[in-house]
Amino acid sequence: MATRTGAKGIRITDVAAAAGVSPITVSRVFNAPDTVAPETLARVRQAVAELGYVPNRLAGGLSSAKSRLIAAIVPTLAHSLFSETIQVFSDTMSRAGYQVLLGLSGYGDTNEHEPEHEDALLDAVLSRRPEGVLLTGVAHTATLRERLRKIAIPVVETWDMTDDPIDMLVGFSHYRIGVSVAERFLARGARRPALVSANDQRALARRRGFVETLARRGIADVAEMLMPPPSSVALGKEGLRRIIETRAGVDAIFCSSDLLALGVVAEARRLAIDIPGRIAVCGFGALEFTADTIPALTTVRVDGRRIGATAARCLIDRLDGATEKTCVDVGFELIERETL
Repeated sequence: MATRTGAKGIRITDVAAAAGVSPITVSRVFNAPDTVAPETLARVRQAVAELGYVPNRLAGGLSSAKSRLIAAIVPTLAHSLFSETIQVFSDTMSRAGYQVLLGLSGYGDTNEHEPEHEDALLDAVLSRRPEGVLLTGVAHTATLRERLRKIAIPVVETWDMTDDPIDMLVGFSHYRIGVSVAERFLARGARRPALVSANDQRALARRRGFVETLARRGIADVAEMLMPPPSSVALGKEGLRRIIETRAGVDAIFCSSDLLALGVVAEARRLAIDIPGRIAVCGFGALEFTADTIPALTTVRVDGRRIGATAARCLIDRLDGATEKTCVDVGFELIERETL
């Protein structure tokens, strides 16, 4: 039986030896896991994780060829911010002679995605032998981080900041966005701010910056509604209703997305609550419609196109032989309009 080379020369026979099974059993773990006993399955997967092995599903004669594939993993394409980033990223990689293989990770409650789905998606993507990987966010399982480091191909994380990137990083600080919005609310005179937010990792980072900034200024009890993504206008409407039912005198609301903010504004109009006279509202994302709402929505803009282009450039440079670990903070902009 022909062996297949994994990360840094690790072969299927190495995994078999580490797990105490035959190479064909390792092959069945990847190709027909339902036929493998649970304890054996767990033992083989542990050996795979420890060795950083990735099965090669390219045809035998092509196993040493360059794939010219770049894997890109994003939570969803329903959000125009992510789709804009991926479009620019894909176009830039295409001009350099690479094709982008897209994987959708989805959202979990407080994690980027469910660990089981994350690992399965990683196996499916890496088995195609991509020459580089783009990831959305920095909140990944320890297993994923370790495997990507062992595989030793270029990785660029996007849409976030961290002091410990897997490899390269192109993003911005969600925490600093929360700080900036809180400071602007305070400067406006808000004393009872509230929060309507999704509870994915990036939204929670913005929440933390918002809440901690208010606490440092003596506002420790912030009314908030947290819900699982994806966000929607309906959830924004519900968020406003629940907040005003439980907390009197709310005078500013920070929403983790423009869709939530639009729902808050729409429900406020239905309830004859003056925006921004009684309650100021700020969203996140700077979606195209926000400039044309009535009133026009205050929001936070991040340059998704720049993220996509910069991430592609980082991967291309690395594939061309560059060795530096690039870290680019693209920043953000608070766009003040009529709801603030």
